Amino acid sequence: MSEFRGVSKILVIKLRHIGDVLLTVPVFRALRERFRQAHIAALVNSGTEQVLAGNPLIDEIIVYDRSIKEMPLHRRYMRELVFLRSVLSRGFDLTVDLTSGDRAALVSFLSGAEYRFACNPKGAGLCGKKYLYTHLAEMDSDRHMVIQNLDVTAQFGISTTDLRVDISIPEQDRRFAEEIFRGQHIAGADRVVHIHPVARWLFKCWKNEYMAEVIRRLIARKVTVIVTSSPFERELRRAKEILALAGEHPRVVDLCGKTSIKQLAAISAAADLFVGVDTAPMHIAAAVGTPVVALFGPTGEVQWHPWGEGHIVLTKKMRCWICAKGMCDNVPVRKCLEAITPDEVMDAVDTVFARQSPEKHPGAFR
Repeated sequence: MSEFRGVSKILVIKLRHIGDVLLTVPVFRALRERFRQAHIAALVNSGTEQVLAGNPLIDEIIVYDRSIKEMPLHRRYMRELVFLRSVLSRGFDLTVDLTSGDRAALVSFLSGAEYRFACNPKGAGLCGKKYLYTHLAEMDSDRHMVIQNLDVTAQFGISTTDLRVDISIPEQDRRFAEEIFRGQHIAGADRVVHIHPVARWLFKCWKNEYMAEVIRRLIARKVTVIVTSSPFERELRRAKEILALAGEHPRVVDLCGKTSIKQLAAISAAADLFVGVDTAPMHIAAAVGTPVVALFGPTGEVQWHPWGEGHIVLTKKMRCWICAKGMCDNVPVRKCLEAITPDEVMDAVDTVFARQSPEKHPGAFR
């Protein structure tokens, strides 16, 4: 569109979590296809930048330090001011706010960009927030987040037909995975399942006993199981509880709390299958092309299912679905998740395995 001619510096803002940030990749592709010579930057929260690092569509990643929020008020004010000045000094011509939060809206407005895209807040957040933008897209919340993100620019003629979500894996992180596989004596024809059983929000997690049962059944079939979790205490503790229930076995590889985002991506890329709940590693596994069996409970699989083909989503839609809560009828259980059985998960595993060649995994080092 002619009205956007002359745009040379673009900022995409996504101040959310790891999986949310990863699902913005097609937006960067749309911008790159439309503004081929532009400098395109991403503004993301600290701890999420690695899912975009190394992406050739992106020239710069600006990291917002979330620890600012924990500082005393006067220090926080000064740090926020310094940060805003650094954004303003870059001279962006166009901003795309994919966050929907007030902070991102202010950053977009104060950036001085002539064109400022966002979804229509419809009265949410700051009073008069919609006036901080120049282009407001109308969103359909019943579509996948990849499409919702892309709609922010697509409604104004900036789109792409290439909807891939991908992640760059550096060579050293591929070598990390290779060393793990060689240490376990995993050959090309051996089955490997990557399980990430926990999420930041524990209400998304399946019953420990059920996940442990799936691990035991996979081991009984001579499948190697690699288990990961984040290093955060609650998640790590829950993952360790699952491993304890499953019991020690040479075919179980405990990498809980021991991998970076890129290393986790490399593990998923080398595995035959990923099994897990609605969390960032699920999206990462899909992004590296590994089939996913995803367990969804009180969150919406329409918006958040693993992107791409060949994945299986297991969910139970009850009268209260979607609630995004950690309890049912004020009792700390999640009936929708707990209604999914180990048998159903193993059936899904069998379905994925049946689609694959039993002879050799396509990974570079297997």
